[in-house]
Amino acid sequence: MYDELKNANFEIVATAQDTGGESAAGRWYDAAKATFTTLVDANHAVSSAFQFANVPTGVWIDERGRIVRPGESAWTSDRRDVYGGKELVIHGDAYVAALRDWVTNGDGSPYAMSDEEFARRVTPRSAAEMEAEAAFKLAVWFQQQGERDRATRYFERAQQLNPDDWNYHRQDWSFEPNAGRKWLEKFQRTDKEYYPLDIKPDPKKKSG
Repeated sequence: MYDELKNANFEIVATAQDTGGESAAGRWYDAAKATFTTLVDANHAVSSAFQFANVPTGVWIDERGRIVRPGESAWTSDRRDVYGGKELVIHGDAYVAALRDWVTNGDGSPYAMSDEEFARRVTPRSAAEMEAEAAFKLAVWFQQQGERDRATRYFERAQQLNPDDWNYHRQDWSFEPNAGRKWLEKFQRTDKEYYPLDIKPDPKKKSG
């Protein structure tokens, strides 16, 4: 997809959110033979700024630096997987179709949000969510200093305050040998869609 769109005034910037840094994330870029811009964000600055709660998440930014769509599940094709008897649904086809429309039509795309719609979608963090974010940043710092016990304490605090933020859990679990089991246990318990995507066109706008 990228090779097709990169000549249409479109650029992908992939930012791996991983406290482990280049040694943990770089090999995935190498294996993918990525031809777009690739970054490693060991401090999770991007997730903090755009309120990402899972990966992969995409945000659309136009040529003026205006955020056209907030963070949302960003897959390139539809998929259905089953983990422990529970289905995980991925909506990628609709996301790519909307992205193509925006690249072609810019502000005229029905998928480019108005300021009003953006404000409806993206609300300020609650007090608990802000404390969770602060706890997570402390956890990341302690992990980078090699103080795993303290890091774990703050990871757990962030998870308690904002249990729906999968990044808080996934980053913590990445340092443990039983990460897959912990993910599956939480996935089995959750009653919310793991990769939600609400990318319906604005009925007031028509695609060119």
